Amino acid sequence: MRILRRFHPSLKINRVIEFLTLSDIVLLSGWRLVTPILAIFIAGQVEGGSIAVAGLSVTIYLLIGSIFQLPVARFIDKKKGEWDDFWFLVVGTSLYTVVAFMYVWVKYPWQVYLVEGIHGIGLALSSPAWNAIFTRHLDKNREGVGWSIHNAATGVGAALTAGLGGLFAVQFGYDSLFIVVGVCSLIGTLFLAGVTRDLKKRLGRPPKH
Repeated sequence: MRILRRFHPSLKINRVIEFLTLSDIVLLSGWRLVTPILAIFIAGQVEGGSIAVAGLSVTIYLLIGSIFQLPVARFIDKKKGEWDDFWFLVVGTSLYTVVAFMYVWVKYPWQVYLVEGIHGIGLALSSPAWNAIFTRHLDKNREGVGWSIHNAATGVGAALTAGLGGLFAVQFGYDSLFIVVGVCSLIGTLFLAGVTRDLKKRLGRPPKH
């Protein structure tokens, strides 16, 4: 992000937007390594797997992620402050890490469905929280710049990794690929710690339960 600022002052963004963008760059780029070839893995490496199993697994992921996003969004909107949003985001992105590592042990279709169900829960928890925090912290009258920097940076990161996953899997195997994806997801989650500095400054320390 600092490179962008040096490139042109108009690309300057605040700390929260910067760390949310960095988190997404690493996390989404990591998953882009495996997303284009996940169906091939399921059809060729999972016992009893097929293209149909791969398609159904995506359906499970998207259905669970879509159905549960609304109640999560309503909950975080009702709660005052942003700490609840932040922890929903952390838990959701952490589940992405868990899913990547779980794929190392997947052998049967029912395990694929289970993993993608957890993947969907991660989406349902993280997406509304991420959107809420990102929207609140966009600089006034610079909303387009904030979104554009995020979309461009994550798009470039995903583009650079999209073609590497297949080569990596051929050279080192799927297990190693999923481990790399899990590590990227973990690093992306750790980047969220940069958001806490601003939240503590504005909201104080998170409430104790």
